Amino acid sequence: MNLHDSITTLKGVGPKKAEAFGRLDIHTLRDLALTVPRSYEDRRDTVSIENLKEGEAAVFQGMVDRIVPSRFRGRRGQVLKLLVSDDTGSVEVVFFNASYLKRAFTPGKEYAFYGRPSRSNRTRVLQVIHPDFAKAGDFEQGIVPIYPLTKGITQREMRRIQASIRPLYDELEEYLPPQTMDRSNLCDIGYALHNMHFPEDGQKLKEAKYRLIFDEFLILELGLLAAKNRTGGAGGIAFAKNDWEQEYIESLTYTLTTAQQRCVAEIKADLESQRAMNRLLQGDVGSGKTAVAEIAMYKAVRNGYQAVMMAPTEILARQHYEGIRKSFAAHGIKTGFLSGSMKVSEKRQVLERIAGHDLDVLIGTHAVIQEGVEFANLGLVITDEQHRFGVNQRVLLKNKGKNINVMVMTATPIPRTLAVVLYGDLDVSIIDELPPGRKEIITRCAVPGKQNSAEVLRQKCYDFVDRQIKAGRQAYVVAPLIDDSEAIDARSATEIYEELSVRFEKVALLHGSMKQEEKDRIMEAFAEGKIDILVATVVIEVGINVPNATVMVVENAERFGLAQLHQLRGRVGRGQHQSYCFLMIGNNTELARKRGKIMEDSSDGFYIAEEDLKLRGPGEIFGTRQHGLPDMKIADMSRHMDVLSGARNEAVRILEQDPELTKDENQKLKERVTDLFGEDMTLTL
Repeated sequence: MNLHDSITTLKGVGPKKAEAFGRLDIHTLRDLALTVPRSYEDRRDTVSIENLKEGEAAVFQGMVDRIVPSRFRGRRGQVLKLLVSDDTGSVEVVFFNASYLKRAFTPGKEYAFYGRPSRSNRTRVLQVIHPDFAKAGDFEQGIVPIYPLTKGITQREMRRIQASIRPLYDELEEYLPPQTMDRSNLCDIGYALHNMHFPEDGQKLKEAKYRLIFDEFLILELGLLAAKNRTGGAGGIAFAKNDWEQEYIESLTYTLTTAQQRCVAEIKADLESQRAMNRLLQGDVGSGKTAVAEIAMYKAVRNGYQAVMMAPTEILARQHYEGIRKSFAAHGIKTGFLSGSMKVSEKRQVLERIAGHDLDVLIGTHAVIQEGVEFANLGLVITDEQHRFGVNQRVLLKNKGKNINVMVMTATPIPRTLAVVLYGDLDVSIIDELPPGRKEIITRCAVPGKQNSAEVLRQKCYDFVDRQIKAGRQAYVVAPLIDDSEAIDARSATEIYEELSVRFEKVALLHGSMKQEEKDRIMEAFAEGKIDILVATVVIEVGINVPNATVMVVENAERFGLAQLHQLRGRVGRGQHQSYCFLMIGNNTELARKRGKIMEDSSDGFYIAEEDLKLRGPGEIFGTRQHGLPDMKIADMSRHMDVLSGARNEAVRILEQDPELTKDENQKLKERVTDLFGEDMTLTL
């Protein structure tokens, strides 16, 4: 048995099981060895039931006193409830849609459980939902790895199979250069694998995790920096060194903020330099990124070039088009629009005009990167809400011309240090100032307690929504789930939609599983005032400008990252009316209260992003993984900033000494970079 053998050489892995492993991208024993746990459960100590704490996972042991008969509970199906006790107290153990487990328990027998206690929203009784369990004495304890799974493979099975190949860990050849390992104080790959899969103690696990997290970040940064070095070294389109952009700035009906002026100066320097611009423009919601983009496009057009802007949805693209077309028309600049939903004849006309330079600026969706879109003289490419696009899409757009200047924009506020390492192939400009006179959104955190239950607080909130609607305003209600979940005790968008539809007349439901055309239709109806309340998932995190929407309600707000909550809050407060954001807390923990206080006290997205990092709350700072970058199996950009910075410094050092990774000691490292980024992406070396 060796690392290159197929997964089917293992006992108990036939064609069906091999297919399941294939879904996890595990085909060989080497793939299996390198499949690292996504987390760990510390099951070393057993806690008495009276010492169980809300929100803190623990091992506890007790006797099953009673099995409560199954009953139906909405979409969660049948509920199996156990009353478990020890000498110190009792706790409910709950399994949704799992009545078959009734046969696994015998009243009067002892069992061990591992789970996270919480209080029921309805009865406030302490309960543990869907814990891992076994008969007393058979329970797996210690530092237990938790692997990414798929249908057909269980955690216990994955741990058993990993144990069967453990002797092979030492066969994996080291791929990091010796100098890198010495400089960064890294353990070797064999030691790391042994202690990732079967940690002897916390210190050895820490050493192993550090090595593998460093690995992922080093290879990520090598790929990004190599791309930046190539684009930075390439000759770009150098615009004339003049003040043509001032013409446009002076025509604006408002004065640019100091932050906008600084960003314009940075972009101007890029556009007038001999190298192609590759810049990220980052700014909070309402900070004026579009105005900066318009100034850059104006400069491109006055230099005889065309400019294109790509937005992630048709509604957002059309919104940009309407505003930019009107602004540019006064200067004789012709602006066109392109989307996938347009009629063939309309598309053909736009394509002919852009190819013949009868259009100076093109605004559109991903349709602008499709085959057949040819520009006469493209000089500037801009993508809005860049994290919604893959790196590949950005590259396709850039390839519409030669040595084109590129600017990507995002309203996701992230700390400058994180932006620099995350967007390793981009220079960074930040608009960290809002225009004067903007009304602050009043934010209130609704925390259930002895005085007010969650239901009472919810009714007060929707009474307020009712008053706003009667005053002619609109509201968003956001939930973390589309439908009720068997394992997660949180309210779903579908459940809320059904409840609100009884009380309010014009309510709509929006979520990511809908077709794009349907989502666009609903958002358009909301923008036109045909819908009073839009119930949605985070699909509306990046949406359109609806000035009449004045209320944002976020259910189970503790399940969202702070930066994501700030993005959601930014959907309101865009008009002349005072706006409000209500954060409904479902699980009243100290962390939830801290995060709610930060949201109540600050409207500064960059401060909130910094606090998000400090708290190291659930999820990444983006709420979802950054689109277009390779998936990280173990590293977390919001929690491992120190490791990320160190890995970036090492990547810079390696590429300074060996820009193409051609030296013998870097060959295996080069293979890893290519494996991670894939041959189909231009970021490969």
